Amino acid sequence: MNWKQLFPQFEPALIEMIEKEAVQRTFYAGDVIMRTGQFIKSTVLVLEGRIKIYRENQDGGEFLMYYLEPGQACAVSMICAIQSTTSEIMAQAEENTEVLMIPIQLMDEMMNKYKSWYQFVIQTYRGRFDELLSVVDNIAFRNMDERLEFYLKRHAGDSGKKQIELSHQQIADDLNSSREVISRLLKKMEQRNLVKLHRNMIELL
Repeated sequence: MNWKQLFPQFEPALIEMIEKEAVQRTFYAGDVIMRTGQFIKSTVLVLEGRIKIYRENQDGGEFLMYYLEPGQACAVSMICAIQSTTSEIMAQAEENTEVLMIPIQLMDEMMNKYKSWYQFVIQTYRGRFDELLSVVDNIAFRNMDERLEFYLKRHAGDSGKKQIELSHQQIADDLNSSREVISRLLKKMEQRNLVKLHRNMIELL
């Protein structure tokens, strides 16, 4: 797919600038794209694949924030680019992923010169804010079994697949829980005919 089809709202002059200045890059499944404390050099537009955005504590524990899909951008990289600050999140390719990387020194010019980019940035901020509100509500007001069910539906909803290729340990890491707890809850969900468990794959029923 031509990348311009993913961003139909971009005006011709903006597309021309991106084609001239951006670099297309491939990240493979498991590659870390952004680290905590790293200065951001580029704003990332996702063309193919999927990127997991998460927080990591000092002990290596993870907390999933959201996913980036084709046609989306990393709001954190935009904020860090505008404010010249370091990243406070981690970004990792969940599968082989193609991105466009736009140098941060162009951000001010793009915000001031191209209305479609300004609107895209605002929409990106708003979308991520809404997503984080859902995460906060999920943590504050749901038990772990409800959080797990929310997580699986969210994962399937983002990818459009009923088969979720994740290990119990990966899910535990994302939910800041233990593999034993997740395995037990998944077994209960299977008994309720909500899921069917396979090796490193969960099928939503």
